[in-house]
Amino acid sequence: MSASIWSSRLPGISLTFFLAIVAILLSPEIPRMNEVLLGLIFGILMGNIGWRPQRAAPGIAWTGKEILNIAIIFLGFGISFQHMAALGSGTLWILTLSIATILFLTWLLANLFGCRTTTGWLVGFGTAICGSSAIAALSASLTKEKEDVGIALAVVNLLGLVGMLAMPAILGLWPQSDAYSATLIGGTLHAVGNVAGAGYALGDQIGDLALTVKLGRVALLVPGLIFFNFLVNRTASFRDQLKLPYYLWGFLIVVTFVSFVPLPPDLLNTLKETGKILLTMSMVAIGLSIRLQQLYSTGRIALGFGVIMFILQILTVILFSWMFI
Repeated sequence: MSASIWSSRLPGISLTFFLAIVAILLSPEIPRMNEVLLGLIFGILMGNIGWRPQRAAPGIAWTGKEILNIAIIFLGFGISFQHMAALGSGTLWILTLSIATILFLTWLLANLFGCRTTTGWLVGFGTAICGSSAIAALSASLTKEKEDVGIALAVVNLLGLVGMLAMPAILGLWPQSDAYSATLIGGTLHAVGNVAGAGYALGDQIGDLALTVKLGRVALLVPGLIFFNFLVNRTASFRDQLKLPYYLWGFLIVVTFVSFVPLPPDLLNTLKETGKILLTMSMVAIGLSIRLQQLYSTGRIALGFGVIMFILQILTVILFSWMFI
């Protein structure tokens, strides 16, 4: 690739990198805020007050697509097959069946509830599996509309925050076994931070178990993508439905590698932090492409759909937990 192309992208890449670092440094200081959502907010605010240099546009567009794809590969450094093995067969069945059910209901209900198809699919997919990371993985192949991605990210992060605050209070009034509480928290809340916040609020053992359940759920990202791709592309051949983009192959290779090759903890943490920076950069770039008017008009419908899917997911996990725990 010519040097001139890279030089045209450099201002936008630099801008997203700077804002991502600021978001990562500030997020621990802001209660209930993660770096991904904060990066998205920074991008939306800057893009809508007119502070987006025209010369940064090529780099912003490239970051919102290619850096996003690379970030998905780096997500694999936080997952291993050991997370799946630690779940036990009962919990694995609960997660597999509940994710498949929510993905099927997402495909079935998005249009019925008047939620624009791609926005609804992204909200449902993020609800079913792992919040922002799942939305990022699906959006790379589903849509080029950054508004859809931004709306979905805003909805699942908001509902994840509500769930993190409400779940400990509800389980405190309705005591259950540690295994049941951990499965409900890890199997329904949207982000790892949401699960940690709710789980450890009820005790260290529940927190540890809930995070194990959540990481097992994240590990089902690729099977979930394959299943959802089958639902939305039923007219395609079976061979075409199984085709995975390069970033998902990279994700699988990384997960397999870290499962069988123990990496030094410092190196593993560095790779995880690199992935966090890349994902936050891509969220900043997506935010810079969003217009608030579109976010408001479509976001109200997406939020209602997200609430419905979140409730259905909780009910689904409760149902399968009664069957397998």
